[in-house]
Amino acid sequence: MAKTNIDQTAIRQLAKILKETDLSEIEVEQEGLRIRVARTVIATAQVASPAPVAMVSPPPPAAVAPAPAPAAASDPASNPGAVTSPMVGTCYLAPEPGARTFVTVGDTVRAGQTLLIIEAMKHMNQIPAPRAGKVTAILIDDGQPVEYGEVLVVIE
Repeated sequence: MAKTNIDQTAIRQLAKILKETDLSEIEVEQEGLRIRVARTVIATAQVASPAPVAMVSPPPPAAVAPAPAPAAASDPASNPGAVTSPMVGTCYLAPEPGARTFVTVGDTVRAGQTLLIIEAMKHMNQIPAPRAGKVTAILIDDGQPVEYGEVLVVIE
């Protein structure tokens, strides 16, 4: 029975993160236990679906994400140099508030170099460059909630 209490606590924490970050879904796996919490948002209405966590008219994440620099392809997700988010969380472009960003458009990066940080479940996760190249686009803002698979950076 103790495991049920731990699961309920984790679920409540994930639901709280959904509410705080205005995300539609979050999934966590730890020690063989996978928990996924999702809610359905009606994009055309001012009201969220009758899920336990109701939000007021959240815009779709893609509509919020401005493109600071033009991407090489019209769809950044189809770009072979697209770096996508490996998790749901809050994205930070610098190691701390007021500090210089990890990378800027035009920077040349090496494989493994930290591009940004995603905070998930109170943990700061460094997101490394999967390959060397030039940063041609940063598609998220500092402090922006991101979803799994969302394109964050493009490296050519």
